[in-house]
Amino acid sequence: MKTKTSLVALSIALALSATSAWAQTTPGYDNKKPAGVIAGVDRTVLPIAEPEYPAITEVDARKATPPARFEVKAPEGAPNVVVVLLDDIGFGHAGTFGGPINMPTLDALARSGLRYNRFHTTALCSPTRTALLTGRNHHINNAGAIMELATAFPGNTGIRPNSVTPLAQILRLNGYSTAAFGKYHETPPWEASVSGPYDRWPTGSGFDKFYGFIGGETNQWAPAVYDGVTRVETPDDPNYHFTTDMTDHTIAWTRFQQALTPDKPFYVYFATGATHAPHHAPKEYIAKYKGKFDQGWDKLREETLARQIERGVVPAGTNLTARPAEIPAWDSLTDDQKRLFARQMETFAGFAEHTDHEVGRLVEAIRDMGELDNTLFFYIVGDNGSSAEGGPDGSYNEILALNGVVSDVSSQLSHIDEWGGPMTFPHFSIGWAHAGNTPFQWTKQVASHFRGHAQSDGDPLAGAA
Repeated sequence: MKTKTSLVALSIALALSATSAWAQTTPGYDNKKPAGVIAGVDRTVLPIAEPEYPAITEVDARKATPPARFEVKAPEGAPNVVVVLLDDIGFGHAGTFGGPINMPTLDALARSGLRYNRFHTTALCSPTRTALLTGRNHHINNAGAIMELATAFPGNTGIRPNSVTPLAQILRLNGYSTAAFGKYHETPPWEASVSGPYDRWPTGSGFDKFYGFIGGETNQWAPAVYDGVTRVETPDDPNYHFTTDMTDHTIAWTRFQQALTPDKPFYVYFATGATHAPHHAPKEYIAKYKGKFDQGWDKLREETLARQIERGVVPAGTNLTARPAEIPAWDSLTDDQKRLFARQMETFAGFAEHTDHEVGRLVEAIRDMGELDNTLFFYIVGDNGSSAEGGPDGSYNEILALNGVVSDVSSQLSHIDEWGGPMTFPHFSIGWAHAGNTPFQWTKQVASHFRGHAQSDGDPLAGAA
């Protein structure tokens, strides 16, 4: 099924699923109900006010009857909510939407749920994420750009105003357990220290639990991880990878939450650092794509568009936008360029498939708990389109490019065999970003054209209408 939605509408729909549909207007209490159940809860104003109890005039404690203990509980039948958000992946990357990358978890969820092909985002991660997490326009959130580019101008200060309540807070105040795992790029950088304030950290934004990193990217092999607001060390494991680690923590938290409070629904925000650079992936996943991109980015665009039309992702008769003059034709490249660039895309594809595998582990864990049929599961394939920040040649260390140091093809070839491993910090060439955004014209950051902000979204609603 294909339909049109907006980022804000999705967030509001999530919020409404736990609030207004069950709103009542007569506060009070009922001693005939089990302890903790309050009759006539008014959910239109948060936090929910504790009922005013009549004075107890009995002076003998043995004869006095206490009122029911006040406890906010979610409405009966309220579903769990899981939002998975991938980073810097393009409309034309996932096989589910006609791309070349195998993502079986996304395939399965799309088959059993709803699939959106006109899911609009902003052209950058922080604005998209603040809109998703609040259901409000990114400028209302003062997130006109990424947090590091905040200014003193209204709409771009980087400070979420007190008039905006995050979705996690709305659900928590309605009786949900809430947790965020992975990337959190909504905290102003001048507040990301032990001095705080912590109001705009995840745990100050409605999440009971946070395990992940603050900022736009991290080293997947050696990430800067926080548990709550405390910096923690990751396991000393030669096979360590952050996507696997955050999935382990998500599954563990959800299992504990269900074991201790099985009647309490949960809201999980699962935002991977993948597939944002650095493109770090286990060797076995990179090896799956050996030779798969030797045809180059021009041919890949043609192949992807043909599959998109065949699968109904784009209408019949859709034409490719012209390749910008700044991106060279694949056939004009040297053999060394082709070898290097193909390896870059093989690494990215392995990174994306590995990420989908970890999402699959989360899905199966929720299924094993018997909760999948009672879970709204949103799998959002990208926050802003594929990234051209690797430049014309890509880089074995994107920090070089961020500091204005240009690394040419010959210097990068010496790192080709370790590309994607712990000794690199890589990004791919702009040609692959453009191809990953097929059939659109540009890439991440370019808000004036599709692909800066049109997103593919595999969005199953498991067990819900």
